[in-house]
Amino acid sequence: MYLVIDIGGTFIKYGIMSESGELLSKGKRGVGRSGLQELQDALYTIVDAQDLSQIQGIALSCPGTIDVETGMVYHGGSFPFLHEVNLAKLLEDRYSIRVSIENDGKCAALAELWLGSVKDTRDSVVMVLGSGIAGGIIMDGRLQRGKNLSAGEVSYVMSRIDPVTKEAAYFGLESSAVEMVRQIGELKGLDDPTNGEAVFEFINQRDAEACGVFDTFCTQIAVQIMNLQYILDPEVFAIGGGISAQPVVLERIQWAIGELKRINPLHKASPQITACTFGNDANLYGALYHFLNSHSNN
Repeated sequence: MYLVIDIGGTFIKYGIMSESGELLSKGKRGVGRSGLQELQDALYTIVDAQDLSQIQGIALSCPGTIDVETGMVYHGGSFPFLHEVNLAKLLEDRYSIRVSIENDGKCAALAELWLGSVKDTRDSVVMVLGSGIAGGIIMDGRLQRGKNLSAGEVSYVMSRIDPVTKEAAYFGLESSAVEMVRQIGELKGLDDPTNGEAVFEFINQRDAEACGVFDTFCTQIAVQIMNLQYILDPEVFAIGGGISAQPVVLERIQWAIGELKRINPLHKASPQITACTFGNDANLYGALYHFLNSHSNN
């Protein structure tokens, strides 16, 4: 059995999984962002609650740029205090157990590669729609990391740049699902403008205001899918994140791709898109798959 842990911005999710990928149990606990000690204490509480005699290893999913060979975290995403912290080694030293660590977006891509929507493809792109755009690029059946560990970090792709100030707009910020939901929630006067279920009720009812914002969001996603299709030419794009559970998301992205091709006849590419298999548990599956691969010869 393996203990898998996904460090998220609000919660740490964790579970016990079998080597075949069966999620036997799971839980979550809140996490603060005041500093490293608070995060460590939360992780230690989770690990201490397990029967480690039954655990063969710990697999971590973590924000930030991750050197999977050393276990070092850089930048840390929503946990900037993790910069240059070897989180894997901290746990290894404390518990004398094997630990692996991988970037959270890449874990989502690995989950789809292992048991999900792209397991039978050679080249694919996984895009997780959330506060930004996470995910990963899979070529020749392998997750790409790149020399500087930046492969697949499409949130940093520039959408446009001011020629005078040189200030850029970024794909991840302009195509934030969280921001899209908030904008619609505020437009419709919701008590909680971040309530995604309420927002999608307006979208599914084809409310004009809601669909104006939503269709702009889907078009921005479609633009970058077209760009990536020409650069990487993958077989399929797998779309994940909480909102991907809504069928209208894929429907309108496909509509937007069709509109781009209709209005811009130079486009000949025809990207294929599908929904990711795993929902909020994707990072747990991907973290385990990374662990199994990284320790396959040990």
